[in-house]
Amino acid sequence: MKLTVLNDVALIKGGAEARVAATPDTVAGYVKAGHDVTVVKDAGAKADFADKLYTDAGAKIAATNTAGVKTADLVLSITGGNEKLVAGMKKGAGITGVMSATDNPKFAEACAKAGVTAFALDYIPRISRAQSMDVLSSQSNLAGYRSVVEAGGIYGRAFPMMMTAAGTIAPAKCFIMGVGVAGLQAIATARRLGAVTTATDVRPATKEQVASLGAKFIAVENEEFKAAETAGGYAKQMSAEYQALQADLTASHIAKQDIVITTALIPGRKAPILVTKAMLDTMKPGSVLVDLAVERGGNVEGAKAGEIVTTKNGVHIVGHLNWPSRMASDASNMFARNIKNFLPLVTSDDGAYAPDWEDEIIKGCALTRDGAVVHERLTS
Repeated sequence: MKLTVLNDVALIKGGAEARVAATPDTVAGYVKAGHDVTVVKDAGAKADFADKLYTDAGAKIAATNTAGVKTADLVLSITGGNEKLVAGMKKGAGITGVMSATDNPKFAEACAKAGVTAFALDYIPRISRAQSMDVLSSQSNLAGYRSVVEAGGIYGRAFPMMMTAAGTIAPAKCFIMGVGVAGLQAIATARRLGAVTTATDVRPATKEQVASLGAKFIAVENEEFKAAETAGGYAKQMSAEYQALQADLTASHIAKQDIVITTALIPGRKAPILVTKAMLDTMKPGSVLVDLAVERGGNVEGAKAGEIVTTKNGVHIVGHLNWPSRMASDASNMFARNIKNFLPLVTSDDGAYAPDWEDEIIKGCALTRDGAVVHERLTS
């Protein structure tokens, strides 16, 4: 099978992407398995993987993305490329990536038109067998960690309690809103750094998870709360009444916090507002809010994508984009392993490109097949 590793950095304007979908280690494994691997020039440069490391692993180097995809059977990508790029791929080939298909349905249509099969790695089913392929979890883990580290840098004060001859420094108070993969890692990181850590989520199952990490759970625990989780483990959209109750509880709690990390996302919807301007006005000068949902509209009122906003009362709202890319080397390593684990599902016993269309993982993440858009999220 001919594999091409895209230079995603070159596809994203403004330098917001630094990751690469294959590392020299995974490329070496592909070559050893008999695959023909091409890596687009400088694909891994921002993640500290020089072209020479790829050639030493057995890969060829293509001058551009356009040249690299022409003869590929399967294109390995972080983002999935773009409409112009897939138009230059050969009919019947495949492409992987985090495609956010409901936000950009024209991309799936372009893949169908070109006869290219698009595998949206962000749609891989969350089942036990697919955990090793779950790019959302691997990348969110790093985002949660990095959010706390960067918040600490902006906060500019110590996290743990320090008792010294010159006096005692009180520990920072850190509040995590949304206890998914990113939220759990944020809790663990804040706790390791010594902060007094609390967390909230609408899903009942997260209460025990929060406690297991040594943090305190904050939520309105009524009947609606007890049924606030889908069969797939995602948060449901809560009623206006519940949101008002939770907002009251949150408002009184946020006023006492030094650092707040928001991570709340609902699949297919705009991110819910969790922190209002009125709440921001009650916070202490120098407090920091990190909005990990800013790319989906944001959880914090006044957050701006790609910027750090400081309110009139001195509260810093961090709206960085693409948090995993801020740890490009580790993020690339994890993403590359996810794809490596996915590859057997699109490879025949003799090493040819041959998606297993009976496999539920392939069915769950394929946006297109045989010139048509087939994913239920795009066709229903």
